[in-house]
Amino acid sequence: MKYSKLAIALCLLAALPARGGDYARHYQNLPFALSEPQAPQIPSTELLLTDFGGVGDGVTLNTEAFGKAVAALEKKGGGRLTVPAGIWLTGPIVLKDRIDLHLERNAIILMSPDKSLFIRSDGKAAPGISASKRKDVSISGEGIIDGNGEWWRAVKRGKLSDVEWTDFHRMGGTDAEGGTLWYPFNLKHYPNVAPDYKSQEKLRTHLIRFTDCERVSVSGVTIQNAPKFHLVPQRCRQVAIVGVTVRCPWNAQNGDGIDLMNSSDVLVADCKVDVGDDGICLKAGGGAAGFKDGPVARVLVRGNTVFRAHGGFVIGSEFSGGIQDVIVLDNVFSGTDTGLRFKSAPGRGGRTERILIDGTVMSDIRDQAIVFETGYVNVAVGEQGRMEQTTEFMPEFRDISISNLVCRDARIGISVNSTPQMVHDIFLKDCIIFCSEQLSSLSEGIELSMENVRLLGY
Repeated sequence: MKYSKLAIALCLLAALPARGGDYARHYQNLPFALSEPQAPQIPSTELLLTDFGGVGDGVTLNTEAFGKAVAALEKKGGGRLTVPAGIWLTGPIVLKDRIDLHLERNAIILMSPDKSLFIRSDGKAAPGISASKRKDVSISGEGIIDGNGEWWRAVKRGKLSDVEWTDFHRMGGTDAEGGTLWYPFNLKHYPNVAPDYKSQEKLRTHLIRFTDCERVSVSGVTIQNAPKFHLVPQRCRQVAIVGVTVRCPWNAQNGDGIDLMNSSDVLVADCKVDVGDDGICLKAGGGAAGFKDGPVARVLVRGNTVFRAHGGFVIGSEFSGGIQDVIVLDNVFSGTDTGLRFKSAPGRGGRTERILIDGTVMSDIRDQAIVFETGYVNVAVGEQGRMEQTTEFMPEFRDISISNLVCRDARIGISVNSTPQMVHDIFLKDCIIFCSEQLSSLSEGIELSMENVRLLGY
């Protein structure tokens, strides 16, 4: 039987998701135009993890099963790898072109607490799930991806209850700094992966990282309890993160939620974030390397809710590559330490251009509703931080518009700790902020353009 070229083309298109997915609705009524990301093109082939020896009993290690399944899909030109209900203990999972990792309801991918499974031949730790220099990569479904981060992270005594402190010591571990820190080093049941606890601390890895990829989608799943950051697209193009839940304990060190690094044409929408560090964060690298990797550009952050986090929406601290054309619309921050957080320092700064933030609702903000800090020092746990002495890659927060913001119960309304050279051309319009202690705290010479902005207090 002969087929026309048109019929063959229609058959091929039927096997792939529609170009652009369901993203168009998020791009309605924007204050300026942004390019909508393209959805990954995934063939209709579907394989089950159980077909490759996978066992979801929470005991069997499934690293090999995931590897075989991904290899089989790659040989077929891509498709969906379905993970059924169960607990799928595993080491690192590496995705390839045109593959969707799909978690059915009640499926949990659980990263093994054995850290040695993640140590690569170069001595560094691999992410739980990763893809590098790939096209059309997707994670979807209703299941959970759990990084088992408590086996990696140091914890501070001052951030734990007595019960939690006792629970960590049941794992074994090592106390340091006069009992103010606990490290998962010398554990009862799993080997160390470094000669000392400080070296092992530096090996902490991200739970999901996509590097130099094009057309990436993460939708529906819950991502939790990462060893370090939870979801990191780095130098990626065409990224959609929609309807995802990201969560970890509020006291998890460096427990960032969604970190967009030097990536462009990105959508973050309808997500819920409750984490131990910054919630939704834009970073563009520090110094010459960050500048070379280019900006975070053409980003839409819309309709998300951030609960516990150091900041609801954050730029920095590294953004030497620059941040350009970002729209942040209709987000809710409830219980974050700060609301809108802009942080950097000499040596890691860059320039912001065309940042528009509108319709933000905040409540129960521990510190500042809006904060600019250009003397930020990033202090690793157990280490002493210091400011780099340089005049290169200075931060320049500029061309930022904040409108229609409502905040109840921030301790401080607006705080700027900087100079007019590093923070200028900041516009606020139609905002109301109720503060419990201080309306504003501005460094000398700082001027903010305000129209119909009310800072109220007791």
